Amino acid sequence: MSETLAPADTLAAALPEAAAEIDRALDALLPQPEGSEARLFEAMRYAAIGGGKRLRGFLVLEGARQFGVARASALRVAAAIEMLHAYSLVHDDLPAMDDDDLRRGKPTVHKAFDEATAILAGDALQTQAFGTLADEDTHSDSAVRVELVRCLARAAGARGMCGGQMLDMLAEDADRPLDEPAIGRLQLLKTGRLIEFSAEAGAILGKAPAAQRQALAAYGRELGAAFQIADDLLDATATAEQTGKRTGKDAQAGKATLVSLLGLERARLQAERLAEQAIRHLDSFGERADLLRALAAYTVQRKS
Repeated sequence: MSETLAPADTLAAALPEAAAEIDRALDALLPQPEGSEARLFEAMRYAAIGGGKRLRGFLVLEGARQFGVARASALRVAAAIEMLHAYSLVHDDLPAMDDDDLRRGKPTVHKAFDEATAILAGDALQTQAFGTLADEDTHSDSAVRVELVRCLARAAGARGMCGGQMLDMLAEDADRPLDEPAIGRLQLLKTGRLIEFSAEAGAILGKAPAAQRQALAAYGRELGAAFQIADDLLDATATAEQTGKRTGKDAQAGKATLVSLLGLERARLQAERLAEQAIRHLDSFGERADLLRALAAYTVQRKS
């Protein structure tokens, strides 16, 4: 990869390279479809391997690179987070949740298999993620492995992603639309916590000083907020062919988003401000963090 390329061009090459690496790690870590449980294993691999931007995994790899963490170790953590993210999408797509038929340009897991298999595949992906983090191959220091498990559990659980999904479902039946602070909290929990942890994970792996770990976590927090607004903008303006999933569903469901509350232009400006704030948290990292800076800009400019 040429060092003379602008950060945006370098990022355009780095993202698919990292995605391919993460897919290879997932292929190695997930069970092959064999034996009596083959259908479950097949559904897990269908959900997790191939497709998706791998933004969360990329954040792990780039965060780890700031501290010279071994690539193999960082890839295991990146794969674990992508497993957990895949589980959340499988469950989010179920009829009891968002009832979606399309994800990453292909039928959702409950459509390709069946609802019961989809639930089990999501459950198994979640447990596989924690098992991967806890394994000695991920890091030689047990304290680091415990910290990774603890932080991922916090990001994904009742006060993180699951709690945010609950708020999202309750909002559909609320008498009044959510206001801006309530939407911000919902999105922080549902989407932001996992992105924040993804950015912080490399610092945990690298046993980074507290200030640098906090800086990466703050970067991830602002990035996650910008990412969710950008997602809502795409839902309002893009086609299913562009995004690989059904669009227009927020408006159809009557969901309150910052786009519905602020309008397209003000929401776009808010996403750009958040991306700029994210970038400022990287000042102490110098040129090493140029790809992370470019990622923040890409997050609000992306078309899918």
